[in-house]
Amino acid sequence: MRSQRSRESQGKRVGKKEARREPEERGEGAGSSWRLTLLPIVVTVCVIVPLRSAVADWNDVPTSSMRPTIVEGDRIYIDKLAYGLRFPFTFTWLARWAAPQRGDIVTIASPEDGIRLVKRIVGLPGDRVAMKNKRLIINGVRVDYDPVGEPFQVRLPHGYETFAVTATEHLPGRDHMVTLTAGVHGVGDFEEVVVPQGHYFFLGDNRDVSKDARIIGPVALDQIYGRASHVVVSVDPENCYRPRFERWFTRL
Repeated sequence: MRSQRSRESQGKRVGKKEARREPEERGEGAGSSWRLTLLPIVVTVCVIVPLRSAVADWNDVPTSSMRPTIVEGDRIYIDKLAYGLRFPFTFTWLARWAAPQRGDIVTIASPEDGIRLVKRIVGLPGDRVAMKNKRLIINGVRVDYDPVGEPFQVRLPHGYETFAVTATEHLPGRDHMVTLTAGVHGVGDFEEVVVPQGHYFFLGDNRDVSKDARIIGPVALDQIYGRASHVVVSVDPENCYRPRFERWFTRL
């Protein structure tokens, strides 16, 4: 009889211990679950963010300054290893193996306010660059243009309607398309300037609707993030953001 009561008492004590342990185990399980959920996120952020800073990135294009090469709604791939390797989150070079070339499309930090821009390099360090009658002049030689197609109507940001033409610009070393717009004043011709050493002169392909080196001056090499090589995806912001599949994965 005494043995039976002892066993019952021992069973009750064991039951109380198990009851106390159960919520503790539930807490430990919840903590483990949170760790399992957060760990992949933390690891992903720690890997992707530095990679975007130093290796490769992508940029949305919200303006028309690079038409017709890049249009609003394009998302472009940026090769940040094109000219060298930087320490993540800085402009400090760890190694450099190439220099930007004339005709490269690059993303840069604006010399004016640091805003990221997408433009084309037309002038290299030491070059003499000018523009007269919408024609580039590089080192005293006028750059030729071949119009492509008929003039078309465009609406400028302030609602003013005018006509534009697309042309092939025979930039030394690389042909590419530009847009020339009639009746636009304030951005256009400029007197000859010498590009400082270590700097690059950049323009938008939409020559009359672009805030570039004509206004904010050349950019230093250290302020060039990387080279744009492809349109990855593209949507039409004026048509409910429908995909423009014909522009996906196209080379710039």
